[in-house]
Amino acid sequence: MALVMCPLCSDDEDIEVVRSLEGGGRVVRHRCGYAWEDAAPAAAPRGERVPRSFDELAARFPKADEVEPERLRRLDRLKERYLAVRPDVDSRVAAYWAEYQEIFSPDGLRSCDPRRLKDFANSEIGARPGNQATFNSAWNAMGDAAAGEATRETIAYLLYGPEDIPLGDRLHQLLAGTVPFAMTGFKEALLTRVLCVMRPERFLTILKYTTEAGGKREIARQVYGLELPAPESVDWTLGRLVLWSNDLLRSLAGEGFANQQHAAAFLWWAKDQPA
Repeated sequence: MALVMCPLCSDDEDIEVVRSLEGGGRVVRHRCGYAWEDAAPAAAPRGERVPRSFDELAARFPKADEVEPERLRRLDRLKERYLAVRPDVDSRVAAYWAEYQEIFSPDGLRSCDPRRLKDFANSEIGARPGNQATFNSAWNAMGDAAAGEATRETIAYLLYGPEDIPLGDRLHQLLAGTVPFAMTGFKEALLTRVLCVMRPERFLTILKYTTEAGGKREIARQVYGLELPAPESVDWTLGRLVLWSNDLLRSLAGEGFANQQHAAAFLWWAKDQPA
């Protein structure tokens, strides 16, 4: 009997049946260690993948209550140590982000100097987006007027796009470049940074879902022992993973931090603490 793909790793190799269930279902486990109940639906035609619904994917995404209790107790001790030290808050952040909250408002986007948008892409105040060579090259080739308009449309679509398209799906469309106006190079780190500015109560200043230096996926694995889905999976979409992983880590970090930059700094610090 054909086995399904691991919902976390998007891998269909080394999946074993743990036990059978009444009604034809089974509990299966992937080599990564993740186990789940598979209802064993009718087989699709050979080579055809059955897509999962949004609700099914959301239900399968790791939850905070899946973290092992001992690991949580260790993180509580680390958090207590971390919060005992007064945070080193960059005094420029609040004013800078308040300024860009005005710029990213509907009226602000229509009237702002396009160079302010380029400056934002290359600033590290509050959150570091990394090298933006692709964006800068595209901007210089297009010129201020055309590049500024494309960047305006990109930000406006992310923040104020059609209500019938969820934020995660709008984000994914911009990441995948499936909307014609998406600004070249204005991708995950910069789009997430826009969300951090406009929704500072929700978004952690961890700008990439996965990266060797430590994205949300790596932090979830190393700090909380949770294996988040691979971003290559078509069903999950990177846009959804960016939002769901942010909300998961924010929930796990909990309260007591000065702001989300402080919480993000704690998670990066905790990632490197010895077990």
